Amino acid sequence: MEPPSLAPDRFRILSGSALKVIAVAAMLVDHVAKYCLAHYSWFRAPLFRLGATEISWYTLCESAGRIAFPLFCFLLVEGFVHTHDRRAYGMNLLAFALISEPIFDLMRSLTPFDPSYQNVFFTLLISYLGIYALEELGDQPCLRTYAVLGLVLASMVLRCDYGPRGFAMVMMLYVLRENALVKTALGCCITLATWRAGLAFIPINLYNGRRGFIRGPVLKYAFYAFYPLHIYVIWRLRVHLGF
Repeated sequence: MEPPSLAPDRFRILSGSALKVIAVAAMLVDHVAKYCLAHYSWFRAPLFRLGATEISWYTLCESAGRIAFPLFCFLLVEGFVHTHDRRAYGMNLLAFALISEPIFDLMRSLTPFDPSYQNVFFTLLISYLGIYALEELGDQPCLRTYAVLGLVLASMVLRCDYGPRGFAMVMMLYVLRENALVKTALGCCITLATWRAGLAFIPINLYNGRRGFIRGPVLKYAFYAFYPLHIYVIWRLRVHLGF
């Protein structure tokens, strides 16, 4: 069964695997631009003007990268709804959050321990626990409310990537997963601070509900492993290039 969408059926051509490829490609472009290419003056030099805004290669790459996080949030909700083992799903998120953290710190700060900011897997894990609480504590509204508020506080205290706004995005996508119009409208509002992220709702509305080619444990874990592997390569590039 195809999920609700604002797009006509004939335009719904993107599988879950296609959304994953778009998300990781956008993330890669963003990280390479931010941590490597941004150090070159030609990359930040204006190419043209859009009104009063100067557009450079950096601006274009950063704009493309903004769509990655909403796509990952959407895929997280889809994974939660369709997984056969929610406990294992959560443990995978925790494992890759811990694996990625020292490499993430090396990429950002060139040190293996920087508690000032945590990688996006922690955001996804806390958000996953939030939708798990909504589902499992549905008959205990007070406990459910305390659990959700506690997780929001955790995202702030831990200084997770995207923080409470990222948590809110996942919760909204879960609660409104059957209402394409409101989900798209509120999703764009949540991303107003980085309005370009709202463009992610174009591919989201082109999703056809099919899994696609990423099947089986090898490709499944390759998708997870792409995050720590690509930030490791970017860290090595930073060291090699002296940034």
